[in-house]
Amino acid sequence: MSGQKPKIGAIAWIDLTVAAAQEVRDFYQEVFGWTSGEVEMGGYSDYTMHPPGGGDPIAGVCHARGPNTELPAQWLIYVTVPDLDRSLARCRARGGTVLTGPKGMGSAGRYAVIRDPAGAVAALIQPASDPRKPAERSRPKRRRTAPRRTGSATTHRGRTAGRRGTRRKAARGRRRR
Repeated sequence: MSGQKPKIGAIAWIDLTVAAAQEVRDFYQEVFGWTSGEVEMGGYSDYTMHPPGGGDPIAGVCHARGPNTELPAQWLIYVTVPDLDRSLARCRARGGTVLTGPKGMGSAGRYAVIRDPAGAVAALIQPASDPRKPAERSRPKRRRTAPRRTGSATTHRGRTAGRRGTRRKAARGRRRR
């Protein structure tokens, strides 16, 4: 995938997963004029495909092994979603099925492959948060707490209130009755 962070709802990437990735890579190089780069997959390489003359990768051609063994042999679009788990739940609720995943994609995020009610297949990808930006933390709301109750009347800072605190306590008791 290219270095730019895709917009939510946009097609972020397109992959083709096949048994003979080298042959198919060569086919698209010949037919489209694409060039390729290798992506180490731990014992074998998949391929990024680049437009004629170079530039950022525009697609991938992958071997149907490792994390890709369950993917269908077709061009597969990856659509960016903000919350993969929520999108998968909505997919199921609307009559779709989850074919594979969710699975991690390293620093790219997580993905899953779905089939819509008509039978079309697509992948959903939730990008990883940007490691260059500090993680957003939600601050817990500060709760105001009542003063601690002890044997003697105390103020909100924990000091003894003396007679004044005792009078207030007595006055509160009378109002409640």
